[in-house]
Amino acid sequence: MNRMNREQMARRVAQDIPEGAYVNLGIGLPTGVADFLPADREIFLQSENGLLGMGPAPAAGDEDPELINAGKQPVTLLPGGAYFHHADSFAMMRGGHLDICVLGAFQVSVHGDLANWHTGDPHAIPAVGGAMDLAIGAKQTFVMMELLTKQGDSKLVEKCTYPITGLACVSRIYSDLAVIDLGPGGAKVIELVDGLSIDALRAVTGLPLIEAARLPRS
Repeated sequence: MNRMNREQMARRVAQDIPEGAYVNLGIGLPTGVADFLPADREIFLQSENGLLGMGPAPAAGDEDPELINAGKQPVTLLPGGAYFHHADSFAMMRGGHLDICVLGAFQVSVHGDLANWHTGDPHAIPAVGGAMDLAIGAKQTFVMMELLTKQGDSKLVEKCTYPITGLACVSRIYSDLAVIDLGPGGAKVIELVDGLSIDALRAVTGLPLIEAARLPRS
């Protein structure tokens, strides 16, 4: 089985972002998507701290300490990019002006419920940030994550046990093992990594995953 690494996952997400889309990339794994957006597509990246028109990460030595994304990582600004007030940024997010947001997650249910701000651990620091605004405000919410925890538990679950960020908001998961569509009918596997079968994926997740008609056989 050939798991996708983080760069391969970011590249796969980038393939599905269309021309002209306004997109927010969440803190963590999703920020890497910016480095793989097709050069022949005009895509507008927004950051909740007040940027629109972000480009890929700067080359080493070219970082501007005053030009960062919401995760405090250095970024670049493309020609025509803009800075604006934090409140205007959240109005953009809440007002339905973003086509896609890409978020990380602790858990996602087969029906698209998202839990990504707290595990319920009393010693953990809650970090909701703008995730609730993005998950509900964007026209589409994608999740990019490793499918299993370090303990081997599936992050794709029948029902979230962690505090909920948003209900029925995630339409697709991009993971290191598979690409999975979510909705009222459950979880449909549309792509698998080489060497992994649908039955093996069902075994590791413990879920009755639906096999898409076009899913290649492993």
